[in-house]
Amino acid sequence: MNRSGAALVTFPGREELEPARDLLVVVDDAALDVGRVRLRPRGGAGGHNGLKSVEEVLGTGEYARLRIGVGQCPVGVELEDWVLSPMEGAEEEVITSLLPELTGAVEAWLEDGSDEAMSRFNR
Repeated sequence: MNRSGAALVTFPGREELEPARDLLVVVDDAALDVGRVRLRPRGGAGGHNGLKSVEEVLGTGEYARLRIGVGQCPVGVELEDWVLSPMEGAEEEVITSLLPELTGAVEAWLEDGSDEAMSRFNR
């Protein structure tokens, strides 16, 4: 996950890819409460190693990202270990229940663009 940009290195058609128009990266976000959804057309990595990796490969932060809140890491636990471990039952239910809505957010981004998707799905 921390090397998500590697998936783009071998992506067929990468030369024709316009990240600002063609790319939506879906990520977990430990800075957002569990179940909070934030779609943005561009931005920084915000400490997210997967987004840093994508930006290194692309050479830009000009791509959309859909952040899904997973809550804050418990004190004394390494963030990487925490986000890669199984979720608590109640938190997993919250995230799982979001899947239909998240599918709708991706569809809205594809069909209507970032602004429309943001107005409908950010919470």
